[in-house]
Amino acid sequence: MVDHNEIPQDRDALLTAFRDAMRHVAATVYAITTIHAGQRYGILATAVSSLSFDPPSLLVCINRAASLHGPLLAEQRFGVNVLGLGNRDVAEHFMSPSATDRFSLGAWEELAGVPVLATAQSSFACSLVHAHDFGTHSIFIGELLAAHHRQDATPLTYFDRNYIDISEAPGR
Repeated sequence: MVDHNEIPQDRDALLTAFRDAMRHVAATVYAITTIHAGQRYGILATAVSSLSFDPPSLLVCINRAASLHGPLLAEQRFGVNVLGLGNRDVAEHFMSPSATDRFSLGAWEELAGVPVLATAQSSFACSLVHAHDFGTHSIFIGELLAAHHRQDATPLTYFDRNYIDISEAPGR
């Protein structure tokens, strides 16, 4: 029997336990985007949350080593695209190391100066109002500039290193 009251002392074991536990937390998949100096930047993320309704704002956590990090800080504006099941190809393209242009797949438009996916479940354009570094990431707070939503989309969900369809989850 495992003693859950035991506190792991080994940092590597703690990091492994954290990664394993977080893999089993189902999360919506987001494409975070910006435009800087005429070039579009984008990454996939799952660390996104609504923060406040007044003012309407979102919280986004981005690894400081990500290609989007510097351009987002410089531009002070970003997009949050809630990917739907129909956007799985876009998500896989964003993750592909061989994808030279992440925006070559999908119907991308601009909303308040940031790239948004026309077929996303929802898209938000935000102005950066605060950035805070913690560990390997920056926590960005964005105040809403514009938003749009499609009623007919099911969210793309990530669980245990796989995309899943939560609409097929059994009822309780």
